[in-house]
Amino acid sequence: MNTLSEWWNTLPSLLPGLKVSFELLLATILIGTPLAIALALARRSRRAAVRWLGIVLMEIGRGIPSLVLVYLVYFGLPDAGIRLEAISAASIALGLNFASYTSEAFRSGLDAVPVGQSEAAQALGLSKRVEMQRVILPQAMRIVTPPLISWVIVYFQTTSVAFAISAPELMSTAHSIASANFKYMSTFVLTGLIYAFFSIPGSRLVAALEKKHHSPPKTTSLLVSAIRRRRPEKVENS
Repeated sequence: MNTLSEWWNTLPSLLPGLKVSFELLLATILIGTPLAIALALARRSRRAAVRWLGIVLMEIGRGIPSLVLVYLVYFGLPDAGIRLEAISAASIALGLNFASYTSEAFRSGLDAVPVGQSEAAQALGLSKRVEMQRVILPQAMRIVTPPLISWVIVYFQTTSVAFAISAPELMSTAHSIASANFKYMSTFVLTGLIYAFFSIPGSRLVAALEKKHHSPPKTTSLLVSAIRRRRPEKVENS
């Protein structure tokens, strides 16, 4: 009972750090997702130079641990005259790391879209850009969603590395509290349970989505939607 009482008293002090962790996670996703899509498209390029550039950037991003990237951005960029706050540095570093790992999921999702849908879009006169934006990417995102959520869960936990540069996220807040009350075991167990509280339901959501998304999307509806946005007048007159 004493432990539960300690947790109840400590929990409000941890909530500001949890809020920062979620903000850091959101920034990681917003930075990393466009970069991941760009890397996936580069790896599918017909130009060998672009394809190999995408592969090299992805492998470098995967090969460098997230903590090292955080140090490189936070402590290394000042040598180039660029100084960033701890949260900004951690967001950029984790965003780059997130992009490197999730780019493979995006590439697999793009490859999984049936070739016939691309051929149908081209037969209807859609440009490459519209085809990718309105037909291919929506279907790829449907395929990518479960693994992407898995990576989001992983990176929610990985935000704890920002503690190394004193970003006031959950782990850093927990360490400050434990240093003040000397109850390290109790405080860090509670912190671990908070991470688990959000991570476990996320894992169950991934499993549910994987079952739900086995059925293929309706090609016709996606193509018609793309045509309506591209040529609304012709669709209405047909």
